[in-house]
Amino acid sequence: MAEEVKEKRADACISAGNTGALMSAGLFVVGRIPGIDRPALSPTFPTIDGKGFLMLDVGANVDAKPNHLLQYAIMGSVYAEKVRKIKNPRVGLLNVGTEDGKGNDLTKKAFDLMKKAPINFIGNVEARDLLQGVADVVVTDGFSGNIALKTIEGTASALFSMIKETFMSSMKTKLAAGMLKSDLKGLKDKLDYSEYGGAALFGLSAPVVKAHGSSNRRAFYSAIVQTCHMVELGMIGTIKDTVEQMQVDEGENE
Repeated sequence: MAEEVKEKRADACISAGNTGALMSAGLFVVGRIPGIDRPALSPTFPTIDGKGFLMLDVGANVDAKPNHLLQYAIMGSVYAEKVRKIKNPRVGLLNVGTEDGKGNDLTKKAFDLMKKAPINFIGNVEARDLLQGVADVVVTDGFSGNIALKTIEGTASALFSMIKETFMSSMKTKLAAGMLKSDLKGLKDKLDYSEYGGAALFGLSAPVVKAHGSSNRRAFYSAIVQTCHMVELGMIGTIKDTVEQMQVDEGENE
């Protein structure tokens, strides 16, 4: 699959297989965009208002440097604007507080870099506000991002299990569940990852998308639509142009 993309016989690739294998194929066969040091795994999460937000990185790289987070922010902003059609997307940095100067050495240095970048950087955001739609793009290192990803997935799964158990506990609650069936389905759909497609590996020279391992046909369909949009809208070219322009600007400033 990756060879087909490398040889230009295919424009993009999608897989629901092993994440590590797909990342290796993407990195060593498809190849990186010049100027991007590391790719980022980037799923879109649901929010209460139904708009969703992009988070990157959620596990492609456990360790990161400030410049890597800056690159994630730029790529995420381009994707949100080009593919998700969000005008002037809000980019937030995941941190332990919203105040300037919060966090560890990595987030403090990344904060300073993002303030100067050509993006709509809104500052630090906290994990508790993510599903409220506090930002359109949330940037973090792969270690923290993967913990956040699995916490959100686990909490949603546990919540629905608790609701189901409560509604099945007696005849009275079963009757109530029957009356609320369509409302509960609507709530579940609102939190359904399959609506948003897969997790794109940003930073590669062609779109590479990781669909969820438990993807049903609806999730695959969403991932295919998402990937087609990335190709049709020239997202990779926009990332390349933005990175090149930043490098030119940095050279002039020096």
